[in-house]
Amino acid sequence: MERFESPVERAIREAQERGEFDNLPGAGKPLRNLGSADVDDPDWWVKGLLQREQLDLTGAMPPALALRKEAAGFPESLLDLRTEEGVRAVLDDYNHRVRADRLRPAVGPLPPLLAKTVDVDDLAAQWRSLREARRLELQRQALQRRAADQQELVRQEPAGGTSRAARRARAGWIRRLLGRSRGSRNPVPATEGQPPGSSARPR
Repeated sequence: MERFESPVERAIREAQERGEFDNLPGAGKPLRNLGSADVDDPDWWVKGLLQREQLDLTGAMPPALALRKEAAGFPESLLDLRTEEGVRAVLDDYNHRVRADRLRPAVGPLPPLLAKTVDVDDLAAQWRSLREARRLELQRQALQRRAADQQELVRQEPAGGTSRAARRARAGWIRRLLGRSRGSRNPVPATEGQPPGSSARPR
């Protein structure tokens, strides 16, 4: 009597015949951390799966743990906010949610897990310091790119002299450095009875 083969079994058998299961990563090797004396964590496989698949289970966490995880990212997670008022609004909202979470009734004999409020003034000061450090770093990178562009223009200059594009770029860089722009020079004041722009000549 012929053995019944389900569609799943047939698909697996055909894949094996095609060699799709050959030379897979980790083939013939023991599972990592399985039975290791250095790892005493029964949830190692679940944690490895979350890290490997980049899964975010914040929504499945208890509210207090989710709040603690959110607070652990302060103030780095606030760097995209442009104003200190926005930073303070986010932190005030966080503290409000922490206090609201404390009003939940306790479940079970164990004491409830609580999240701490944050110091708004302290985190706002840290945010200002980080924003200033990032601004200086971006400015430094911009200066490095500008210097590299100038060096590339100089390197591409012809042997007989300076190209027009290089001279124009160099002049623009010098104007930006000195804080001057085209047309910033004041015209020479005209003397009485003399048209503007003309120079007085002795008779």
